[in-house]
Formats: sequence, C-alpha cells, structure tokens
Amino acid sequence: MNYFLIKSEPFKYSWEQFEKDGQTFWDGVRNYAARNNLRAMKKGDLAFWYHSNEGMEIVGIAKVVKEAYQDPTTEDEAWSAVDFKPYKKLKTPVSLVQIKADPRLANMDLVRLGRLSVGTVKEDEWKIIMELSGTK
Repeated sequence: MNYFLIKSEPFKYSWEQFEKDGQTFWDGVRNYAARNNLRAMKKGDLAFWYHSNEGMEIVGIAKVVKEAYQDPTTEDEAWSAVDFKPYKKLKTPVSLVQIKADPRLANMDLVRLGRLSVGTVKEDEWKIIMELSGTK
C-alpha cells in the first residue's frame, strides 16, 4: 500500500463536506509533481486529508476508490483526477506546527515541499502521524 497527502482549503471543500458527500473526485491539479502523485495512486491506497490555509492540520484519511483518469475540468490530456471516499476521521487533528516540530518528519513532503497539493507520505511518516493523532 502507498500513502499520500491531499490538501483542501476547508472553506472550499472541508473534511466535513467530504464525509457528508461520501465520495469525491480530486480534480483541478495543475502541477506536474502533484499530478504524478495522483497518477501513482492505486485503488485502496490511503491519503491524509489536510486542511490548508485555514486550520493547517491533517484531519482525516481518504481511500482511493478509482485510479487516475482524465480530469473532467479540462480537455488537456496532461491532467488527471482520482476518486476518493472517506476512510477515517483522525481522533485528534495533527497540525503543521506539530509536524514541523517533530524531527522524525523533517523530510516529509508536507514540510519540504509545502506548496505541493498532492504529496507522498512514507510508511514511517504515516505511522508517526497516526501516533500523534491517537488514531488506530
């Protein structure tokens, strides 16, 4: 299994709205590195849901239910979308401040590549975030 992190501004599309909807597609990504991460996702992979700009914390986990396909918001074949469903809400959100303060997470994409909207998460990083959140 692979792990990722996807960012959403809560005023545009929050974790709460995602849970209410039950499923969504991740579209509108216009950065090649983020697009490549979307294309690397396989059905069943998990992604941390990060509230960016407002909150700045990981609040939940989404599960990939449909692998990369043509982004429906553009005719440009360079861009992809992926479908997710809610998997689990974190017991306690993990803030960017906590993540940056933990030396074990210094190389995490979220820290190193802060503007990247879809990043990878290594297995050890995943376990640390889960530990910090108190989520099993």
